[in-house]
Amino acid sequence: MILIGLDPGLTCTGWGVIAAEGNRLSHVANGHIRPGADGDMAARLVALHDRLHEVIAEYRPSGAGVEEVFVNVNPQSTLKLGQARGVVLLCAARNGIAVGEYSPKVVKKAVVGTGNAEKSQVHAMVARLLPGAKIAGADAADALAVAITHAHHLASARALKGRAA
Repeated sequence: MILIGLDPGLTCTGWGVIAAEGNRLSHVANGHIRPGADGDMAARLVALHDRLHEVIAEYRPSGAGVEEVFVNVNPQSTLKLGQARGVVLLCAARNGIAVGEYSPKVVKKAVVGTGNAEKSQVHAMVARLLPGAKIAGADAADALAVAITHAHHLASARALKGRAA
C-alpha cells in the first residue's frame, strides 16, 4: 500500500510517500512544495494545488495522512495555515484518496512513543524507521512522520477488524 503524508503550510507544504507492507515500512519519496511568498493568496493556493496534484499523480497513493492545524499565537498565521490545509484536503479528496487527520501530539506519540517529543526526536526516528531515506528538510520529515502515523493507524484498524470477525 502506498501512503502519502502531508504537512500543510502556505509557504512550505511537506510531503512524504511510503510503502507499507504489513508492519514493514519503506521510503518511496519526499519533498516540499513552495508556492512562493509573492503574489495574491488565490494564486499561491492554486500553485499548491497544482504541484500537489502532480505529486499524487506520480505516486498514486491509496491513502493520505494530513497533520491537523494547531492554533498559533497569531490568528492570521492560523487562518493561512487553514487555507493551505483546505487545499491539501481538497486535492486528496478530488483524487479519490481517503484522508486520516492527526494532531501533532498523535504524530509524535506514534513515531517517538511520547506526545511531548521534540521535533529533533521525531526527525531522528523517521530516519531510523525509513533507513537510507534522503530527507528533503524538516517539512518533508514531518510529512513522513504523518505518513508513518497513518500507516500505524490503518494497521491497528485492520487488526481490530480482524479480531471482531
